[in-house]
Amino acid sequence: MSPRYQDKVVIVTGGSKGIGKGIVKVFVQNGAKVVFCARGAAAGEALEAELNQSGPGSCKFLTFDLSKENDIKSLIKATVDLHGHIDCLVNNAGWHPPHTCIDEISAEDFRDLLNLNLISYFLASKYALPHLRERRGNIINVSSLVGTFGQKEAVAYVATKAAIIGMTKALAVDESRHHVRINCLSPGNVMTPMWEELAGQTPDTTATIKTGENCQLMGRMGTEEECGLAVLYLAADATFCTGIDLLLTGGAELGYGIKSQVPC
Repeated sequence: MSPRYQDKVVIVTGGSKGIGKGIVKVFVQNGAKVVFCARGAAAGEALEAELNQSGPGSCKFLTFDLSKENDIKSLIKATVDLHGHIDCLVNNAGWHPPHTCIDEISAEDFRDLLNLNLISYFLASKYALPHLRERRGNIINVSSLVGTFGQKEAVAYVATKAAIIGMTKALAVDESRHHVRINCLSPGNVMTPMWEELAGQTPDTTATIKTGENCQLMGRMGTEEECGLAVLYLAADATFCTGIDLLLTGGAELGYGIKSQVPC
């Protein structure tokens, strides 16, 4: 089989580890020219070296802080300078704070999270769209299952993820006139370094991970590669889809479960 995204130019934000790493890998394995970014250089540079050895596509890692508008502008410019155009933008950069009751979340904490998890998506889309319109390209926003179904002690995080889903739908309406598709991916529990870090903050890490696995009908968590394959599907194959929110959840949202809880 020939690569499914041969010679297409893709930007992936937050691409050095976790779900972003899985997305970068799958696109390179399918022939794309990927520009990806993160704040920390070591993991990104290591991934760049690994993937450029294996191909068949290629990748370039750049160090940018997606909470800064000028860095986002520079990311778009650097990609166009390097490859001449953009075919796909994957907005993925983000953070899940430790689980916290609203009483302990300050307005400044909320603003900082909005800036990274939501406004960076808005700005990257804004600056990439002039180039995407020329190519009839597409944007894929990585949200979360909890943006639709909620999550305990994560009010700020859930708010950012719900807003991403809404922004995806609104932008899909606007950009249809330019033949640019805008779609969303909402993963459930995926085993990533961030998930492991959050589990490590609980009294029993092993039990927390097991509980996370048991939340899916499939009895396991998703993988970084599965996230990458779903994003590739939205970019390469789902050509009659725009404004959708694709759930990648192993059935976590299906069926009744115990919901009562003691007050936090």
